[in-house]
Amino acid sequence: MEVIILGSGTSQGVPMIACPCPVCTSVDPRNQRTRCSIHVVMDGLHIQVDAAQEFREQCLRHGVDRLDLFILTHGHADHVAGMDDLRRFCDLLGGAALPIYSTDEGMSRVIAMYPYAIMERPVVRGYPAFKLAEMPPVLELEQGIIRSTLLPHGGVNVLGLVFEERRSGAKFVYYTDCKRVPAEALALARGAHAIVLDGLRPQPHPTHLNIPEAVAVARELGAPVTYLTHLTHAIDHGPFEATLPPGIRLAYDGLRLKL
Repeated sequence: MEVIILGSGTSQGVPMIACPCPVCTSVDPRNQRTRCSIHVVMDGLHIQVDAAQEFREQCLRHGVDRLDLFILTHGHADHVAGMDDLRRFCDLLGGAALPIYSTDEGMSRVIAMYPYAIMERPVVRGYPAFKLAEMPPVLELEQGIIRSTLLPHGGVNVLGLVFEERRSGAKFVYYTDCKRVPAEALALARGAHAIVLDGLRPQPHPTHLNIPEAVAVARELGAPVTYLTHLTHAIDHGPFEATLPPGIRLAYDGLRLKL
């Protein structure tokens, strides 16, 4: 299994508009954060999770040239606003609709934003077509299993995802945009080889795990490595990562995990 962190930043991205702070003006490429998404390759099956506003640029920058299915964790703008650019992957599928999995809330947002794409096939080449389905607790695929659970994030529930590749036995967990990790989600994540976990900033936040809360979750789960994502400009990558406990690191755009 391979995981590409396409984006590791918040809804505002880093650098932020009109911000002269040391992180927003940093020359460290790890501090250049587009908004959160990942690309998972599970035994040859290409799965995209979320599409931020920079989705097209992320694909070009990090070599994403194939997509078999798409999962939307929730309908907030920084996760859904790039979905129109999925149209190219419909072309590459031979004009078939792209399978889209999400929650009821996520599907409603897709329908509201992209009514022209809800169809069995694109109208013409170059148009998008989305085949919507509710994400099940267990999605059985030839290449492996994707398990889902709900994570609280303010007024919505976000899909937490656990990928298990059948051939290799690799297990990867993606829990973004959450204020806490409920018991069911903790149980699903145990035994993971790597985890990517929401860890917004050092200070408390009403709808996201802050860094101390994320570190506590990571310690409880005990994976060999946990990467914190959805980072604000309060995080200067190099100096801040040096303060984290062993086994806990910061995600960055372009990070590739091979499990």
